[in-house]
Amino acid sequence: MDRVDSSLIALRRIIRATELYGRDLKQIAGITAVQFRVLQIIGEKGQTTAKEISTRMRVSQATITSLVDKLVRENMVTRQKSETDRRQTNICITEQGRATLNDAPDPLQQRFVRKFAAMEDWEQSMLLAGLERVAAMLDAEDLDASPVLDTGDIKH
Repeated sequence: MDRVDSSLIALRRIIRATELYGRDLKQIAGITAVQFRVLQIIGEKGQTTAKEISTRMRVSQATITSLVDKLVRENMVTRQKSETDRRQTNICITEQGRATLNDAPDPLQQRFVRKFAAMEDWEQSMLLAGLERVAAMLDAEDLDASPVLDTGDIKH
């Protein structure tokens, strides 16, 4: 097999692993990987704002609003007016949201993070350079993307 085919197979495996994880998470926890990441960020302190989530995930506040709307419908978070700043709305995790965090399978990106962190610095640099090059080859370097391994749910 030549290198072109090998590289395309490797890309397909990454996409497929992401799709399979997303399907498992949806079946087990009832939410997507991106919604799960939003829930994790809220769960870290129990509450946060859409702006804070947007900054952390590097996506627009409109995207976060849509994701939070879905989590509110699923009773995983609530919106509450801030007691200290009337202009601010806090997004708070519910007991159901906490249970979802506890019961969900290990997020795919966290597996990647653990294994990436264990690599030598030079290996991390080479891998990052290669991935950035692949994104550029696919004309994807300017796409809005958060640090979540998922194939959908983020609007462009």
